[in-house]
Amino acid sequence: MKRLHQFILKSFLGPFVMTFFICVFILLMQFLWKYVDDMVGKGLEWNIIVELLIYASFALIPLAFPLAMLLASIMTFGSLGENYELVAIKASGISLFRTMRPLFLVAILLTMLAFYFANNILPVTNLKFYELMGSVKRQKPEMVIKEGVFTNDIDGFSIRVERKSKTSNMLYKILIYDHRTKKGNVEVTIADSGTMKISEDKKFMVLTLYDGQTSTDIDESKVRAKDRRYPFRRNQFKKEIINIDLKGFDFQRVDGNIYRNSYRMLNIGQLNHFEDSLNTDYKLRVRRFALGLHYNKPTNRELVNLTQPIDSLKLDLNFKADSIVDYASILASLNKIEQNEVLRAAISQARNNLQQIDQNEIQLYNQKKILNKYSMEKHRKFTLSVACLIFFFIGAPLGAIIRKGGLGMPVVVSILLFITYYMVSISGEKFAREDVWSMFKGMWFSTLIFLPIGLYLTYKAANDSGMMNIETYQYNIKRFINFIFFRKKSHEEAGNENSSTDQ
Repeated sequence: MKRLHQFILKSFLGPFVMTFFICVFILLMQFLWKYVDDMVGKGLEWNIIVELLIYASFALIPLAFPLAMLLASIMTFGSLGENYELVAIKASGISLFRTMRPLFLVAILLTMLAFYFANNILPVTNLKFYELMGSVKRQKPEMVIKEGVFTNDIDGFSIRVERKSKTSNMLYKILIYDHRTKKGNVEVTIADSGTMKISEDKKFMVLTLYDGQTSTDIDESKVRAKDRRYPFRRNQFKKEIINIDLKGFDFQRVDGNIYRNSYRMLNIGQLNHFEDSLNTDYKLRVRRFALGLHYNKPTNRELVNLTQPIDSLKLDLNFKADSIVDYASILASLNKIEQNEVLRAAISQARNNLQQIDQNEIQLYNQKKILNKYSMEKHRKFTLSVACLIFFFIGAPLGAIIRKGGLGMPVVVSILLFITYYMVSISGEKFAREDVWSMFKGMWFSTLIFLPIGLYLTYKAANDSGMMNIETYQYNIKRFINFIFFRKKSHEEAGNENSSTDQ
């Protein structure tokens, strides 16, 4: 048995490692498509890009673990079935459950490892990732000169180029407004042509201008208005070099403390703490909102009692609204003018309540969504970890039923199953986020669906089910067709006998 277990483990670990890195790579490509606009044109160093990809890869590992487990399980048992090794194992008296036992232990270890990673390592890497990504987004892009358009990417300058050479880096008909003094267009430079490049240390923009002139208005603000003139200085040049300081173009890391309390950067203990704090604050907001509406005194007194957060301060009022005042008889005893005044006051109070509800509804809704994000993240750490175990119970028996190894049929089946699982999971999370379902029901919805499927497939595989065998379905279809024709033929023969008897 030990040799068999070693053989099963060796057959599993190779495909698992391979499919794990393939899954991480594919998911990383999705990340690049999502954030490519934030990284293009920033002039990032290669070490910044590598660091960003490493942090992004760590964030994708919780999704790669279940998918790799599903793929590797199907490939392992599919290859054993295709090579008739499962048949030999069963013929020797070893059941499928005993064959799956070593991989079941591996699945449990991977589930525990996935939870440890999601709870202890992932919050740290998420913090590093968002800190670095925030720095990348805040970095100013390298200036891109477009023909016929003023470019204001460099602080203090507005630059316009009439034409750019397609074969060299020459620029023609250059117009530059210097706004560093913040006094308007007091200094204007015009050049017939020139070049533009960033220095090697990326601290200066070097402008080399040819055949132009610089016009500067001279400030005479201290001269009396009646004696004021508007002189300017004009300097002509054949070649001029201007070094422009590129402030903000160098890469600077932002302070990661602004992301530290986000739900993605917290472990289970911290999530519980924030969830309790947010839940207490949310209940106080709801209580303050409810008590801010206008009611009659008995209703207001009962509402204060019901929303009291301290149970020991609650009173047993036995409030029954219909038994306190007979509003219909009181209203009928009043004359028309008094009835109109009462109705007008009631309508005005109802309108004030409706206005206050409209003002607070969106605020309370957003506050509840923030609270739900912390609760969802706490459940997600468990659901993604348990998904490794669920996909083992789906992949291993499915591979034994399909009896196909390699990267053909197993990959197709795995992708379809994982997409279905992901869609069901996203739907449950949406219902939980919007409070349509309870948090437990929404977050564990996919688990409650796929776990019975895995157990059913395990049962069918242990009993040598042919549910994935085309010949089985062909045989059943033939039996059904033969049954239909046989029944029709029997009815025809019975009809012929009855007609001969009547004659």
